[in-house]
Amino acid sequence: MNADPVDQILGQWQRERPDLDASPMGVMGRIARLAKHLDHSIQETVSEFGLNPGEFDVLATLRRSGQPYQLSPTDLFNALMVSSGTMTHRVDRLEQAGLVKRIPDPNDRRGMLIQLTDQGFKVIEKAVEAHVANGHRLLIVLEEAERKLLAQLLHKLLISFEE
Repeated sequence: MNADPVDQILGQWQRERPDLDASPMGVMGRIARLAKHLDHSIQETVSEFGLNPGEFDVLATLRRSGQPYQLSPTDLFNALMVSSGTMTHRVDRLEQAGLVKRIPDPNDRRGMLIQLTDQGFKVIEKAVEAHVANGHRLLIVLEEAERKLLAQLLHKLLISFEE
């Protein structure tokens, strides 16, 4: 297997501090570097649809919520783990682009819902297909069993943080 940049870092620590088990740096360093590569690839993919990753997340969250493809702003920012200010900015941009609209909440006179427009639905359908295809392309280097194992291990690690 070819060496990666993290191997060099680990080798330097092994040389300088042989008493220190720096193996967690290998896992964390690779995850951090992969996150940068993945973020870049996602940005490239969704930009083909005039979106940034945050806007894609809003549209995808609305789409996967099922018909009538609408959520309250609170449900949106809870699902996406962003601040209300960030969510407002994203929704404003998407509304200006005609991809979502604000509608009155029939269950709360003071509330509103964010809903996909027909145009927004069409855009997210194409964007999510491209996003999934990009994910398959990025993971092609792994065998199916390796992908499943990696998914299980990442799930286990994430649960340990989110509990």
